Amino acid sequence: MANDFDGKVVVVTGAGSGIGREAALQFSARGAYVFAADLNETGLNDTQRVAADAGGRLDISVVDVSDEVQVEALFHLVEKDGGRLDAAFNNAGVTGRTSRIEDYPDDDFDRVIRINLKSVFLGIKQQVPLLLRSGGGTIVNTASVAALTGPGDMSAYAASKHGVHGLTRVAAMENAARGIRVNTLAPGWTETPMVAANSAQNPAFAELVKKAIPAKRGGQPSEIAAAAVWLSSSESSYVMGQMIVVDGGMTIGGFEI
Repeated sequence: MANDFDGKVVVVTGAGSGIGREAALQFSARGAYVFAADLNETGLNDTQRVAADAGGRLDISVVDVSDEVQVEALFHLVEKDGGRLDAAFNNAGVTGRTSRIEDYPDDDFDRVIRINLKSVFLGIKQQVPLLLRSGGGTIVNTASVAALTGPGDMSAYAASKHGVHGLTRVAAMENAARGIRVNTLAPGWTETPMVAANSAQNPAFAELVKKAIPAKRGGQPSEIAAAAVWLSSSESSYVMGQMIVVDGGMTIGGFEI
């Protein structure tokens, strides 16, 4: 379905690298007019260049997705320049510190919740009215396998990602009859710049994690992005309020004899 997003307008946050960049490029390649947002202006410029080289239409905006004024401005721009909204991928996020709960800094906990969870809330608030005016559409929110598990030393991250799925389910319930489908994407260990930076700090842990994944490798950003695009397409037309886990089997549980 190479051009199934022809004439559609899509917003992707966290589009300066990793999963967000790959999703923005895949939407663009399938005909969408993409609005790509991130705080990383250099990364956004690279995303835009790749899309343009492939003949796609992609505009960029430097946005702090945890700031309500900036999020409102982004969607005013989408409405003005795009004229509509058909799909949104709320993907921006950070991992935060790694510390036991009793040692976890309050300010970092607040920062992670603000960037990972409040940003999704702010995005949905702006997206739903635009999607309704377009006759419906889709919202995909990025959580993590940490929305299913309790990774030690990552209290803020896990709490934020559990919260993302809670928001997703509420938004899905409120909007299912109005033609808006809302779902959660839960990536496992993915070879993104953010994960690479964290792995460099503890390479032994990174290798241990990859060995524990049944697939014996991390995921590629393009593999995760493909699931987000599918959730945004007509091919998933009866999928609502679900968490789609793309993790190489990381959360299967059990063990191989």
